[in-house]
Parts: sequence; structure tokens; C-alpha cells
Amino acid sequence: MSQTFSLDADSLYTEGEPIKDTKAPEGPIADRWDKRRFNAKLVNPANRRKISVIVVGTGLAGGAAAATLGEAGYQVSAFCYQDSPRRAHSIAAQGGINAAKNYRNDGDSIYRLFYDTVKGGDYRSRESNVYRLAQVSANIIDQCVAQGVPFAREYGGLLDNRSFGGVQVSRTFYARGQTGQQLLIGAYQALERQIAAKTVTMHTRHEMLELIVEGGRARGIVTRDMVSGKIEAHTADAVVLATGGYGNVFFLSTNAMGCNVTAAWRAHRKGALFANPCYTQIHPTCIPQSGDTQSKLTLMSESLRNDGRIWVPKKGEDCEKDPRDIPEEERDYYLERIYPAFGNLVPRDIASRQAKNMCDEGRGVGPEVPGQGRRGVYLDFADAIKRLGRDAVEAKYGNLFDMYQQITGDNPYEVPMRIYPAVHYTMGGLWVDYDLQSTIPGLFVTGEANFSDHGANRLGASALMQGLADGYFVLPNTINDYLADATAHGRIDLDHPAVTEAVDAVRTRTEKLLSVQGDRSVDSYHKELGGIMWEYCGMERTEEGLRKAIGMIRELREEFWKNVRVTGEAEELNQELEKAGRVADFFELGELMCIDALVRRESCGGHFRAESQTEEGEALRHDDEFAFVSAWEFTGVGEAPVLHKEPLEYEFVEMKQRSYK
Repeated sequence: MSQTFSLDADSLYTEGEPIKDTKAPEGPIADRWDKRRFNAKLVNPANRRKISVIVVGTGLAGGAAAATLGEAGYQVSAFCYQDSPRRAHSIAAQGGINAAKNYRNDGDSIYRLFYDTVKGGDYRSRESNVYRLAQVSANIIDQCVAQGVPFAREYGGLLDNRSFGGVQVSRTFYARGQTGQQLLIGAYQALERQIAAKTVTMHTRHEMLELIVEGGRARGIVTRDMVSGKIEAHTADAVVLATGGYGNVFFLSTNAMGCNVTAAWRAHRKGALFANPCYTQIHPTCIPQSGDTQSKLTLMSESLRNDGRIWVPKKGEDCEKDPRDIPEEERDYYLERIYPAFGNLVPRDIASRQAKNMCDEGRGVGPEVPGQGRRGVYLDFADAIKRLGRDAVEAKYGNLFDMYQQITGDNPYEVPMRIYPAVHYTMGGLWVDYDLQSTIPGLFVTGEANFSDHGANRLGASALMQGLADGYFVLPNTINDYLADATAHGRIDLDHPAVTEAVDAVRTRTEKLLSVQGDRSVDSYHKELGGIMWEYCGMERTEEGLRKAIGMIRELREEFWKNVRVTGEAEELNQELEKAGRVADFFELGELMCIDALVRRESCGGHFRAESQTEEGEALRHDDEFAFVSAWEFTGVGEAPVLHKEPLEYEFVEMKQRSYK
């Protein structure tokens, strides 16, 4: 391990040719999306019936894409590992969805949403993609209202809005604290309509384990039936991945336990570049960890920061006191103090780091975590209840308060909530161009599975916006440019050598996992890997820590393949086998995340290098060296990956140090 620790970043990777997005039109940014849609090739309705598309994942991005492509007349095969599309992790989103409608007449606009998103991402996202997202946002709300999504409304019947972090306007549409669930039901209804119309064939309880590539193009996927264990191949003219993020590499996160990186990672191993893997979002408003046996963390919606005030005691000796016994003058409302212009609604990365700083100073609250002190801060609604009344607060946040009380046993109407940052979202993902196509022709990637819109930090309420924008409006207007030549590309049969090779690779991997018969459980390896990632590639990263983590991950991965114990058989319901395959991919991803973080010797958004910060402890970018997208090429397990840089050029927003003060 000591030899690994001596390696610096430059010896862990090689640099390849730069990469460029050639699909985004030039000219005024407001005209680019219309220009691209007009210039893209079209497929006439009669020909669409002859063209097939595979969609993997049926959350907001995948469900919306499958429904829209089915409505257009394509033959769609949709896959999810849940027992129903309604169980997709999109259902867990709570707070809202952004759109530049300017209903509050408070100065919002498409350009302001574009600007806020670029700034919130710490100037590490593409201008063209972000502006398109802002343009399309208004259409999403109209689409969802037409589907019957029950957005909150004001007394006069108009759709209500609230604020989220990183902005000074109210542009977030919401359905109490169940926005993701309601939006997913809307997409699910649209999907079920197409299933009934037989334009979409739904495959539930199927997990994608391999991408089929032939002639340099994506031709299909290999899946495992999670009930019977049967390995199956499916071919099509194009493949769409809408499989979410990879936050579960940290073991403890707000993600559903089933969320994984396998579909995207299998594509990466087949040639799809993986972009910005080190950009992880730590959400500031989560219920703190309660014990060593915990397997998941619970998110409390960022919308709570609209009316809740975040504070810690001014004196460390007060941290054990009942918060109701600490007088107002002895409380430090630190976000309001440090960032008076934005207060409690600063972006997530900033709020998370400041919470950690308060705890590191010895002013955290809640029970002590061995070796870490107290890991919590207060989110207090006493002022809001006094100002608005309990009934009004309950109408806005009641289900969130109920959830908190069920988990903690504390009544947040009477005692301040305790919160602490946790892994929530990943801004990195497979590299895509303006058309959402990866570096493998015919492989498209939507939603959180791609990297394109959020830079180094996602603004709250923008995940639902991107997922539905990609699924309903962007992909259906860009994939046709590729599908117009589908007949020229041809379709391969299930007995094609490329298909057989992919199926054999899945069977070989499955047999290898089952044959080890070691002494350690899959979960024990996952938990240890997650601890390494959180400690060295979590809220704060250092060069020494990242080099140490790479060595530890390599050793743990080697042990995993020698000593993991996977019980059961291949051809049966086997959740241990499912988990083992996912954790094996997390080992490889975790190493790449640490290499990417080590190479990026700057702080930006959710990537905070301790060596690169201002005198006030804020993230310090180095635009002269690192204004690029890191797009990584797979070269083999344990081999040095190849870095392809996509330069980021800003024509319409000035790059400058972020300030929310």
C-alpha cells in the first residue's frame, strides 16, 4: 500500500485527445435549441413503426422518454429493476421542480434561471445545455398540469411557488412534500397509456448487466430476470440509459438501496466516456446518522429552509442543553450571519460545508459520534409557527414533519429538527453531447445518469426539471436525428457474435461471483468502501487523503474478488448476487472518482479540495487550469484511465468567484 501512496495524480492517468461537443449550434444562445430542432433529421410516422428503442430506467427521465417515444410511434422496450415503474427513486424527491414562469412577478426569467444554474454549478457546466434546460422548464409545468399533477395552488387558484437554495426568486412548483411522487405518477400514467396502446413493452424486475456494441454502435442490452435469474439479450436500433446516479458508492446516502451505477458503468467499460465522476452533491438537510447498523439516510426537503432557521449554540458547552432552553442571544444563525443576502437559502454545497465547519468547531448538537464529536445542527420552525400559525406550517410541510417524528421520536412543532449533510445526488455521469448521445453512437443518456447540466453543484429542485426536460422534450427531438438512418445501420439478430459475446460475459461474471465462496458478506465490503469514500472523497478532499483512498480501494477490491461470499444460485431470486455485481462496479467507480478528484487541484461546488480555498474558507476555483469537463476513458481494471478534456467556454455569463453574501 505504501507504494500506492507514493503515486501522484500524474502517474495514475494519461491524457488523451481533447473532446468537443459538435452538436450544439453556434449563434445567439436563445436561438440554439430551435436551430438544432429544425436542422435535425426527421423520421416520418410510417417509418417510426419499424424502428425500435430500448429505454433502461423508468423514473422521471426514462418514464417520460418511453412514453413520449411510444406516443410518437416508435417500438419501445422499457426496463426497470423495480416491480413497477412507480417504485423508481424519482418518487423520493420532495421539495419541488423549477420553472421560469415568473408567476410571482419577482424578476424571474429564462435568462435568470440559466444564470442561477450556471453560477450554482460554480461555472463548470455547459452554457448551451443549461440555457436549453431553462427554456424547456416552462413547458414541463404545462405538461404536468395537463396530466393532472396536483401542484399546490394559491387562494386564487394559481399555481403556488416557493424559493430554493441559490436563488432570490420564487420559481419552485411543488405538491406539498411529495412532488417527486406526484410527477412520477403523471409520467407513469403516460407510460401506462402507451403500454396499453402496445407501443411500449414493459419489462419489470429486469436488471441491465451489459451493453451490446457492434460496429462501434449500441445495439442492445443484456439483462437478468431478477425473479428467475434468466440471462436475456434484447436488441434495438438505439439504447437510452435513464438509470439515475451513483451516490450509493458511499453506502450511506439518501438514495434508495437499489440505486446503483451498473448500467452506466457497463456502458463505460464498452467505450462510453464517464464525465466528472468526482462531482458529488452533499445535501445539507438530512436526518443525522443514528447508529453503526444504519444502511440508509433520510432526506428532509430543502423546502424546509424557506421557513426553518438553521442555528447552533454560540458556546460549545451549550450543545448538550435542550435547544428550547438556549436564549436567542446565545444562538448563532450562522448562514444568516455569513451570507446575509441569501441567508438559509444558500446553495447546497455551501450550506453543507458550513454545517460541517460548525461541528468541527465543537458546536454541533445531538449525540456524540465516536471520534467525530456531535454531528448535527438545528433547523428551527419556532419563528415560522409564531408568524404563520401551526396550521399554515402543517399545510406546507406536514408530511415532512410526520416523517421526521416517526424516524426520530421528536416533535418538530415543539423541538427544532436536527439535520446534517449527507450524500444525495451526483452531478457526474456518462458524457453526452448536445443531443444527449454518448461517445458510443446510438447510446443516449438522460437525467441524472448524464453529466451535462449541473456543473459542480446542482441547485435544489433542478433534478426533476432536468429529468422531465430530457424525457419529454429534449431526447424526442434529438434521437430522431440518429434514428433517421436506422435502416442504414441495420439491426443485428440475437445469434450475432456480438450478442453471444455479451451474454457470455454476463454469465462468466455471475459464475465468478458465486464461485468465490469466501468469508465476508457483500454488505460488509460495501460498507467499508463507503467509509473510505466518505472519509477521503466526501465533503472535503486532500491530495494525501485521495492517494491513500486509491490504495485502500485497490486492496479492498482485490480482497473482494478473493473472499466475498455470495449465497444462493444464479437462476433464482438472489438479492445477494444482485448486490455483489453492483458493489463490484462501485469499487471501480470509486477509484475513478478519487483519481478525478486528485487531478482536479481546485475547489468548485461540491468538490472541495482543502488545499484550494479562500481566506474565508470558501471554494477557490482555478479557471486558468481547470475550466474543462473531465471525460474519462476506461482502459482496464487497475489500469491508468485516459483523460479527455472538454474545454468550457463562456460567452453569455462572466466567470467569477461565487458570492452569496
